[in-house]
Parts: sequence; structure tokens; C-alpha cells
Amino acid sequence: MQLLQNGRFAVSTWSLHRLLGAVHAYSPDPDKSAAPREPYGPGGAALIDVPAMLAARGVNRLEICSFHLPSLDAAYIGELSDAMAASNVLLQTLLVEDGDPSHAGTAERDIGWMAEWIGIAAALGAQRMRVIAGKQKPSEENLDRAARQLNCLAEKAEGSGVRIVVENWFDLLPSPVEMNWLLDQLDGKVGLNGDLGNWSAPAKYDGLADIMRRAEICHAKADYNAAGLDAEDYRRCLAMCERAGYAGPFTLIYDSPFFADEWDGILLQKTFIEDFLRAAPVSRTA
Repeated sequence: MQLLQNGRFAVSTWSLHRLLGAVHAYSPDPDKSAAPREPYGPGGAALIDVPAMLAARGVNRLEICSFHLPSLDAAYIGELSDAMAASNVLLQTLLVEDGDPSHAGTAERDIGWMAEWIGIAAALGAQRMRVIAGKQKPSEENLDRAARQLNCLAEKAEGSGVRIVVENWFDLLPSPVEMNWLLDQLDGKVGLNGDLGNWSAPAKYDGLADIMRRAEICHAKADYNAAGLDAEDYRRCLAMCERAGYAGPFTLIYDSPFFADEWDGILLQKTFIEDFLRAAPVSRTA
């Protein structure tokens, strides 16, 4: 397994949404409220406690969904950054969970709002900030608009220490054709977070083998059925990453009611990937 700073595994706070409870729907839409809601229940832990929980389980990378931040005040952001440093947990990515750079009516507003998160990401010590590339259908006009707006966002992030990345997610990017076109237009200014669970089988396997060659990070989401983790699907997705030569970190995305304790699902996926990599080693440079 390749040696990476702080290891090869991260956990997204999305994988702990039942544990964390309240969400804050920060949005560029003035009609949406960021007041806390509890769609997954009241929760049992605070975000600031998660870094120590991760470290205790041998994971030293974290991804934070923007809606899990209970406050955007500088004092709280500083306390959260200190908590990560105290547990030797690297903030791999701040996930900005709203906005649409492909929308004809609101793209400029939404990119301006996304840009406001760059300073928050930098204050938290995040390496990357993942934004939504677009939610509209992949017409030439919508793709062009998204590319222009994302290029502007990347320019705003220059000098911040935070790299902008997008994901193979939502209607704008339904296949490698659109994903590769967008990355080509952005010419390295914006990176790729490849997600194993956003496209549907069977087409997703060849799609992942195509795009994961360009990925910097990976959302390693597993599917579950009545019997538990869908091992065949997960193994095949990981094999596509191997075929593409992907050598970056895996963010463990657990999104299933199968386990009452979300940590059980997270650590099961970690063990599965570790076993896969040991069984099919690939020679890489560190």
C-alpha cells in the first residue's frame, strides 16, 4: 500500500450523519434557512469530537460536509482546527454541499457564494474544497457555463492553499464523456474527487476505470443489500481504481441503515479495502 501523509483512509462526516444529528443547510439561495434541523435524529456527538474518534480508530484523515459545521464563526473554526491538530487528523476536504455553476439564472451568484467558503476551508487547514460542478442537464451551453464559472472559482482560490475539486455527481456529469470534457477545459486548475457510488451499474465500472486515472481523491462508497455489504460490486469498483492506476486516499462513505452503529459500517469498508489491496498489490512509487 502506498505511503501517504496521515495514511490512506479518510472518513466523511456524511458517514456519521446519524451520530452527528443536526444539519445546517447553508445555501446561496436566500429563501433557504441555515437553522439547524434533525432529519437523522438528535445525534450523540459533536463535530469537534470526531477527530479524536477517528484517531482512536486508526484513521487520520477527515472530510467535513459544510452542513455539519454548527457555526462559521472564526472562533469555532479555530477550535475545530485545533481539535484536528491535537489528534493528528488532516482535513483532506471541505465538502461544499450546495450551489450550481451550470444554472443559467444563478451560476454567478452561486460561484460567489462558493468562493466565500475558500477562506473557511483555509482557516480549517483543508487541502481541498469539493464543490458541485453542476445540476443541470449536460447540454453544450450548461457545460460551457460550468467550465467558465469553475475556472473563475479556481482563480479565486489561488494563493489560499486550498485546491478546488469536483465530483462525478449530479445531472451535468452522467458519464466519462462529460467528466473528461470538463476537466480538459479546466486544464488542471480543478481536480477530481472520483466517487464509486454516484454512477449506476453496469456502465459505472468502465466509467470509473476511465476517470479514476485523473482522480486525486476517492469517495469509496459501498452499496448494501439485505445480506450486508455488496462485496462483488465493491470489489469490482476497487478493481477499476486499480486498473486506472489510482494511488490516492480512500474516503470511507457509509450510507446504510444496515448497522445501528455507523462506525461498524465504516470500519468494515476499511477492512475490505485493506484486504483487497493486500490481495492485489500494485507496484507504485510513494
